[in-house]
Formats: sequence, C-alpha cells, structure tokens
Amino acid sequence: MNGRGEPSYPGHRTEGYWADSFDSATDWFTPVGPAEQHTAVGLLERPDDAYPAYPAEDHPSFPPGALDITPADIYEALGPDAEDMLATAEIDVDEVIRLINAETTVLPPLVIPDALPEAEESEAPPAEVVEAVTTWKRRFLKGAVAGVLLTLTGTGGAAAAMDKSVTVEVDGHETTVNTFDSTVGEVLAEEGIAVGPHDALSPSPQAKVGHGDTITLDRGRLLKLNVDGEIREEWVRSVTVGQALQQLGVPTDGAWLSADRGMAVPSDGMELVIKTSKDITVIDGANEPRKITTTAANIDELVKEQNLKLGAEDTITPGGDQRLVSGAEVSIVRNSSTVINVTMPVEPPVREIVDNSMFKGEERVEFPGVPGEKIVTTRVTTRNGEEVNRETVGEKVTKEAQEKVVRVGGKQPPSSASGVWDKLAQCEATGNWAMNSGNGYYGGLQFDKSTWDAYGGDQYAPYPHQASRDQQIAIAEKVRAARGGSYGAWPGCSSKLGLS
Repeated sequence: MNGRGEPSYPGHRTEGYWADSFDSATDWFTPVGPAEQHTAVGLLERPDDAYPAYPAEDHPSFPPGALDITPADIYEALGPDAEDMLATAEIDVDEVIRLINAETTVLPPLVIPDALPEAEESEAPPAEVVEAVTTWKRRFLKGAVAGVLLTLTGTGGAAAAMDKSVTVEVDGHETTVNTFDSTVGEVLAEEGIAVGPHDALSPSPQAKVGHGDTITLDRGRLLKLNVDGEIREEWVRSVTVGQALQQLGVPTDGAWLSADRGMAVPSDGMELVIKTSKDITVIDGANEPRKITTTAANIDELVKEQNLKLGAEDTITPGGDQRLVSGAEVSIVRNSSTVINVTMPVEPPVREIVDNSMFKGEERVEFPGVPGEKIVTTRVTTRNGEEVNRETVGEKVTKEAQEKVVRVGGKQPPSSASGVWDKLAQCEATGNWAMNSGNGYYGGLQFDKSTWDAYGGDQYAPYPHQASRDQQIAIAEKVRAARGGSYGAWPGCSSKLGLS
C-alpha cells in the first residue's frame, strides 16, 4: 500500500471502475485502525431470536456446521485472482474467515423449505437444504469478503477487483450492471431474470463472467400458426413475423398474412393466420375453364372472393369446407328448374250411336265435336343450360270440349257361307278383292269410284280395292238394297250366275 491508500503493485487499477473515485472520508466502506477489531459491515447487537428464519441449529434436517465459511467459499467469492488479492491485503484465507465469523453482520435471512424429508445423522442433507445454503452464501459472502479486504487495504482496489461491469442484453435491450457474481447464472439470478426452456442464453449459465462481458438472452415466443386452416405451434426468438415464417419454411410469396411482415413477434407470443397463394382451375357451368390465383384457404372463401353466387340447386366440387391446394380443379354445376304454363288442346270425347240399319264395322260421323283447351303446368329442369327433364306438375281446363257423335253399324254383315258375293267376285274379278283393272272399276265387285263414295265406302278406304272383302260386301249390300234387293248392278255376272 502506498501513502494514499492505493494498491502498491502496478497494473491493478482499471479505468472507469468505481474504486478509482473512492473517497475514504465519505464513502460507505470506512477504513479502521489496526488496533481496532475488523468488521465487514458494522457491529449490530441483537437478541438471539432476532432472525428466527435462519438459526440452523434449530432445524432437524440441517447438518452441523453447514453455514460455516470455508476456504473454498472464499476462493469462489474472490475468483481467479484470489491469491493476488489476499497477498495485496497481506492476509491469508483463514484470517478472512476469522474476521467474517467474528463480526456480528447483518445477513440476509436463510429460508428453509417448510416440508423436508427427515434425515439420519449419517445421511447427507436433503437437496433442498443444500440449495438453500448455497443460495444464502452466494447472496452475502462476496460483499462481506470485499468489505473485509477494503477495511484492511484502506482503498476500494481489492473490492473493485471483485466487482465487474457486465452488459445484460435481453431481446436487444441492453442494461449495464455491476456485480460481484462469478457466473452468468448468478448475474441473471441477482437481476431477477429467469431463463425459460425456449429461451436462448449466451454464454451458458455455468460460464464464468468477467469485466466487460456481455450476457445475451433471446426469449422464446410462442407463435400459433393457422396456415390455410392447418393449426400448428412453433417457438421463435426475437424476430419479425416475416423472419419467423422464413425460418419455419412457410411459403409467403403472394400470401395473405393477418399481421404485417415487419412486425416484431411480441414477447408473449401471437396468433398468426397465413393464406398461401394457390393456382387453381375453375370450371363454372358451361363456361370455358379459367385459371386463377387465389389466397382462399377453402372453397367457401373462394366462392366469396370470386363472387361466384351459387344458386340453391347449384353444386360445387369439392365441398365448401374442403381445403384448397395449388393445382386443384373446382367444378360448378349450374342446376335450375323453371315452371312454365303451356296451353294445349283437349280432344273431344266420342259418343257412339248404334244403328242396326248399318252393318257392324260401318260408322258415320254425325257431329265432329269441338276441341277444348287446358293449361298444363310443367317443370323444366336444366343442367349447365341444357334441358335434362320435363315433368307435368298440374293442369287446368279452361275450355270444355264438345263431344263427337258417331253412328256405328249394329247389323251383322252377310255371311260368307252363302258364297253369293264370292261367286260374283269370281266372275267380276277372278276372285281378287284387291283388283285394280285400270278401267275405272275397282275391287272384287268392280265398283266405280262414284258408287263407292255414294254408298259410304270412303269411310273404309278411298278406293274399293283398298278396303277389305267384308267392307266391299257391306257396300254391295247397300247398293243391292237400293235396287230393291236385286243384283242388277252386276248385270253380266248376275245373269250368268242366275241371280235375280
């Protein structure tokens, strides 16, 4: 020591340390004369039960001598330069221990956990007790040792050698602290900074810390991602939203994000919705397929985004809640049904009157009737513009039809068993009822056109040879009856056959 109370060896002084400006007349640590008893902080008279929180001898699980200061404790407190500091203060480690134990010092309370397992005398103390003692020593010992050395040297040099200026950077925010602690973990504990399982700490908690060092803590942030409807959770550090997504491999080119890409992820995490860009094909009804780029996460969002306006009967594939992926094909079938009213005729009903003067199979229309009208209600179904079904769902008669009156024959035609008409046909047309001779006479009985029509033959066929045998005979009977029952209309053959 020199006469000014400064360290006597060169190189010990560090620029900017608080010890450089130490004033022995005013500052907290006060040097004392060698004849006086050394003290770390000051004398304090107190009753034995003043601090009941830490009387170790009263705790059943506390081993004897657990709170004694050991040389190892002193060396840990002084750090790697312990020998040099002790030499400078001209004191050995045992004397430091004696001075600390000799003083009645104001110490922090020793808190022992309430519930501890009972241990036998031969057993090691519980881990909870060991941790409590270690923490308790760490909290007071370095300051106490620094105080002892300060009283011996009369300057702050020794204490300054133990003191360190350390920068603590948490999520980019820097704080400079002065500390007697030796490790990163101790510095953070002293500052009340806890390290979470998802935080990044550099250096490690066990690393030694020196003057001018920087401790960097990057806290983890929980990012709750919703990527196109798929939920996942990821932990990131102090980054922006864009940087976090890039680190996590989430494609964001052309994507929609619920937060700005440049926004910092908050320390308490955040929820983030990402809708990625997708190239899809839309086939809308009968229109040509079209390719679009969208950030819609599912079909429902696509319908809203593209304003597709689906009708009540339209269908879309895939379904509305299906997730969209790039390359997907979305097909819309436009279904519609239209109800139309069509006016249609109503055919008149037919009423038949039996006339026994006419042969069966003969008929004569007495009144043709008048068609009515009705409105038919029809449902027409179309798919993509083309009609696929037409269904009648109702009808209403708007004009009643008037019936058609037809007189029909009730008399049996002449029996073919007599063979008279067959004989005449054999004579007239060689028995060929379908003969058309080309001379103006037709059929088996060789009617001319005027006679056939005059006696109602045109109701059967336009020409006699086009009518059946019985129909030709039926007209022949009418002709014979008009002639008084004679066969004179066929003079040649009737004479030849002896028919009157």
